[in-house]
Amino acid sequence: MKELQLKYGCNPNQKPSRIYMQEGELPIEVLSGKPGYINFLDALNGWQLVCELKKATGLPAATSFKHVSPAGAAIGLPLTETLAKIYWVDDCGELSPLACAYARARGADRMSSFGDFIALSDTCDRDTAMLIKREVSDGVIAPGYTEEALEILKTKKNGNYNVIRIDENYVPAPIEHKEVFGVTFEQGRQELPIDDALLSNIVTEKKELSDAAIRDMKIALITLKYTQSNSVCFVKDGQAIGIGAGQQSRVHCTRLAGQKADNWLLRQCPKVMDLPFIDGIRRADRDNAIDVYIGEEYMDVLADGAWQKIFKTKPEVFTREEKRAWLDQMDGVTLGSDAFFPFSDNIERAHKSGVKYIAQPGGSVRDDLVIECCNKYGMVMAFTGIRLFHH
Repeated sequence: MKELQLKYGCNPNQKPSRIYMQEGELPIEVLSGKPGYINFLDALNGWQLVCELKKATGLPAATSFKHVSPAGAAIGLPLTETLAKIYWVDDCGELSPLACAYARARGADRMSSFGDFIALSDTCDRDTAMLIKREVSDGVIAPGYTEEALEILKTKKNGNYNVIRIDENYVPAPIEHKEVFGVTFEQGRQELPIDDALLSNIVTEKKELSDAAIRDMKIALITLKYTQSNSVCFVKDGQAIGIGAGQQSRVHCTRLAGQKADNWLLRQCPKVMDLPFIDGIRRADRDNAIDVYIGEEYMDVLADGAWQKIFKTKPEVFTREEKRAWLDQMDGVTLGSDAFFPFSDNIERAHKSGVKYIAQPGGSVRDDLVIECCNKYGMVMAFTGIRLFHH
């Protein structure tokens, strides 16, 4: 198949719309549904991301994409009992590595992942399909599907769920093109390998990097390669826990990613995990309530007349002091940035979310102040010398 007609482009008024190949055939096959323009943007960017994660770590990988940026990305490490609970998969028993990767990718930021497009590095198995079936999602791309997994996915959305199979051996041309306002842009593809050599220039006083820290640095940087810039990514134990994408200010990226990382940890506090939700509450409503409860607008769900629609009994306020005390236990977090930090305020904010390892290009006129701030907090920082903008 050389081309595929689409219903419309980014918006319903943008017609006609299609994807096509100048040479050769499309490397994809639609097994179910009718994916749209944005679906394919998410699918093809997500596929590249999970392929690189698998290559860098040797483990199955998954990503949850929304509006051409990842909401989450992870590799297939086993889930702790706590993570299984906050990701709402504690009723699923032991999961396959690929299912664990998707549970992590989807679960880290469930608000942003609502209605996601999923990319999987490996053949989709039954466990992963069962997790996908229960979530609000637009579609999935993978190199293959077991017969049972495909049947499960085809029942989603009354048979209209988007399922795409991609040729895992497909290699795109080394030069890529993009048209804007009738003008064609051309550039070499971003083929930079994210490897140990890229992380070898340690510029801080503390220089020790564990294997886990190196792995998490790679995950952060690979995730940033496919995140709309400016972008910053926080990673912990093999998964992105906070992604700040598409911000004009670098520190705003860091604040956004840091707040998402904080929310990820706050959701693990017993006070949040034990919230007395009413029976039958929908998953999305539960996620929304938790997000509000741990934020500054908590009275929106605790006010009289509001809490009765969500909880069996009225929860106590999760005070600012309680939240800070819980967050202060966070440690060993890795931060990646797609461009240099121009000011040390980024490091100050990162410290509040337990960051100990940083990978960034370097090259700011204030690098010395950024390094000094890292040294103050005993952080290890690598200068990669490479920018990772993505648009």
